[in-house]
Amino acid sequence: MTDLTDKKIAFLATDGYEDSELRSPWDAVRLAGATPVMVAPSSGRIEGKDGHLHDVDVVTADAVADDYDALVLPGGVVNADHLRMDEAAVAFAKEFFAQHKPVGAICHAAWTLIEAGVVEGRTLTSYPSLKTDLVNAGATWVDEEVVVDEGLVSSRTPDDLPAFNAKVIEEVAEGRHAGQTA
Repeated sequence: MTDLTDKKIAFLATDGYEDSELRSPWDAVRLAGATPVMVAPSSGRIEGKDGHLHDVDVVTADAVADDYDALVLPGGVVNADHLRMDEAAVAFAKEFFAQHKPVGAICHAAWTLIEAGVVEGRTLTSYPSLKTDLVNAGATWVDEEVVVDEGLVSSRTPDDLPAFNAKVIEEVAEGRHAGQTA
């Protein structure tokens, strides 16, 4: 297994996240040795759509991409819709691209990336209903289990989590990617 010891990975989410799309990658990176950190717009706890509760470590207003080696964006319609309306969350996500750091986005999480203006010219996948949104934002959308484009890892649904987790870990281990740009 890939060793991510000394790596710190931000997870960006809020209420309404898809429970498995937070829990599974969180556990995967932790088991690989990384330190996952929950970043959310408000302090306290956030709740997944199926009731999973997760403590918030850092609020988006205080989050700085310099402090992390990578970013993971879980899906969930409500989660992604609220995050893309939070200016601090969008700016935080965009900064990972400016710093050429790996980013993983699953399901509806691509909405946050569209809002950040970082998908143009990129190839990615998502929940199928986001296809038109991504194409309109200048991305190439494909219907595949997992897509990796210069440090950007994307997947469609919870069914894709094993492949998503493996590629996120691989990209974090590789470090910065010159083609990962804002």
